[in-house]
Amino acid sequence: MTQRPLLLLDVDGPLNPFRARFLWHRGYVTRRQHPANWSSRQKPGSRKLRRGLRVRLHPGHGARLLALPYELAWATTWMHQANEMIGPVIGLPELPVIEWPELFAEDPDGLYWKTRTVVEWTAGRPFVWVDDMVTGSDVRHVAEHHDGPALLLPVDPRHGLRAREFAELEHWALSL
Repeated sequence: MTQRPLLLLDVDGPLNPFRARFLWHRGYVTRRQHPANWSSRQKPGSRKLRRGLRVRLHPGHGARLLALPYELAWATTWMHQANEMIGPVIGLPELPVIEWPELFAEDPDGLYWKTRTVVEWTAGRPFVWVDDMVTGSDVRHVAEHHDGPALLLPVDPRHGLRAREFAELEHWALSL
């Protein structure tokens, strides 16, 4: 294979385990961020908007992701702001970004709103998509409409990426 497979990264869930209660003992740092997509959905002048979105990130994740045999890309609603607000905290360089035609658009077949764009963007290349929202319907759609190997790896938003997911990512890439 001449190209490495793609690793598509969502932020909220895999990198920011936003449903976790306690993470300080696991090496996570907390930041207050104002991503444009989130900010646009808050009430103007609200306390929530002034404080910002609480984001928990693990500074060691960048090195672990870069050590994997993948070409990394962002597949998140943070879009280009992931390069500005997330990458520097976890140690990732600027990455390519999937630009969504419409955020949170309802799919006529009940697919996750990102799924069709992911299939189109990957253009038949082998890929892993790490996200907390993928379902069996999305897995079936990708299997039917993507011409190359693909793994949709759901990540629990209470835990984020853990050793188990990193091991699965490495194993899948090496199995190609």
